[in-house]
Amino acid sequence: MCIRQISRCVAAASVFFMLAATASLGDPLAELLRGLAQEDGEARAATLQSLVATGDERLETILEDYRRGSLYSWNDQIVFGIDLIEDDDLNEFVRIGDVFSHEPLLDAAIPLEDILVLEPNGAERRRVTRAKTLLGLSARQKIRRRAAVRKIGTQTNRTAALEKLQHLAETDGDRIVRFAAAESSAMIKFRSQDETVQREAAEALGRLRSVRARSLLEEAVRREDVTAPLRDSIETALARIRGRERLIATYDIVKSGISSGSVLVLMALGLAIIFGMMGVINMAHGEMMMIGSYATYATQLLFKHTPEHPVNSYYIFALPLAFCASALVAGLIEYLVVRRLYKRPLESLLATYGIGLIMIQTIRSIFGDNRPSNSPSWLQGALEFLPGLTLPYNRLFILMLCFACVLGVSALFRYTSLGLKMRATLQNRDMAAAMGINTRMVDSVTFMTGGGLAGVAGYALTTIGGITPDMGQNYIVDSFLVVVTGGVGNIAGVVCSGFGLGLLNKVLEGTLFGAVWAKIIMLLIVIAFIQYKPSGLFAPKGRLADE
Repeated sequence: MCIRQISRCVAAASVFFMLAATASLGDPLAELLRGLAQEDGEARAATLQSLVATGDERLETILEDYRRGSLYSWNDQIVFGIDLIEDDDLNEFVRIGDVFSHEPLLDAAIPLEDILVLEPNGAERRRVTRAKTLLGLSARQKIRRRAAVRKIGTQTNRTAALEKLQHLAETDGDRIVRFAAAESSAMIKFRSQDETVQREAAEALGRLRSVRARSLLEEAVRREDVTAPLRDSIETALARIRGRERLIATYDIVKSGISSGSVLVLMALGLAIIFGMMGVINMAHGEMMMIGSYATYATQLLFKHTPEHPVNSYYIFALPLAFCASALVAGLIEYLVVRRLYKRPLESLLATYGIGLIMIQTIRSIFGDNRPSNSPSWLQGALEFLPGLTLPYNRLFILMLCFACVLGVSALFRYTSLGLKMRATLQNRDMAAAMGINTRMVDSVTFMTGGGLAGVAGYALTTIGGITPDMGQNYIVDSFLVVVTGGVGNIAGVVCSGFGLGLLNKVLEGTLFGAVWAKIIMLLIVIAFIQYKPSGLFAPKGRLADE
């Protein structure tokens, strides 16, 4: 017993001097934190308000620790409880750490009976949650300020935040924060019992066209005790808000259509080259995209990239690996199978379809049915250029990658020796062979290039969703429609028809028709278009027009 008392005294003295040295630094936040250990609940609430008023971002973690009951008071200082330890005699000890950094303050553990646990009750935990939201209003990162400003508008009894919200609405450097602050301020005022204040708030929400406030206004207008003037103000605001919602819905359809069109263009680029030059209907083209996705996934595993420990550089190396892996597989298919089936389109269609099924089952036996894809952190989030109108970074990246590939293929055809040989073979194979061009080699390179471009499409798709062995089956039919509609072997036609069909499909899905009927109607439209223009949007000219 004497030894235990001595160890307590030594530990107490060590920690006391350590905490005293920390306190001597004069951190005002550490001084304020002591108020959380007061017995009076009102005093603790006042301390919480004082802490939030500092705007110190370190409080984000400290308040969460307090809410979870991980803070302790010992020797008139607030410390963090790292973990609880129980010995063989069922005595409990706690290892303490710095309240800011969580770094251990002492190797020895403190008996639990010698330290005060700060255990907030339910009301105090709710108060802490609200305090964290108020703290977010002062965050330096605009993303956190946006989230905090929007969240506070949906909470009740937040009149204390009106002054801060008004200040943000007038002075904040981010226009989205200014808009959201004005919006949340009006939503809080609308919950007032004063009808004049409610009418002014409803009019403000109508001017802002606040989509977030629609449910609040609709709930209010259904009440029987609403006066006629207030009802008129609410209905006018709702009419304006519904107009904004229609704008957002239209924008979302266009955004989805362009995003879908980008993937279709990436897929159809390679298919247009193969089909236009070689006349081969490659039904395994979708599996080339799947190979690109799994090559990206393998690179992610190699770099040990996870959401908790991101290694964003993996995505840079994954692009050439996805292209090369798909190109090599395509080259192998061309050498072993397709080369023997030139001028026999039906046989090549059946053979490549069978190869695609074999590839799907092979990948399924190796990787399983579904693999998660963890995008790099710089592709997460969205660009919000207007309230309610956002553009996800991953969709923007796919669009930029699509245009980069289009420009790359155009430059290949126009400015390189290989591209000139490919164009010559496309226009007149016999004449190109008579001029000394190795058309067999050109065919192989063409097939590999087309497969590589499909791999790039698979690389891009990993930023949107999971990876499955049969993911290419969802794009192969649409890719053929893009090629046929745009004009065989025509890059400009592929771009126009790819984005056009992508937009058409999303417009049909987002209006009166579902996904299934949208596909059927789009197919009928394409058939009717081919009847009118059998050569596609951009018909071939010169010698190709006679073939």
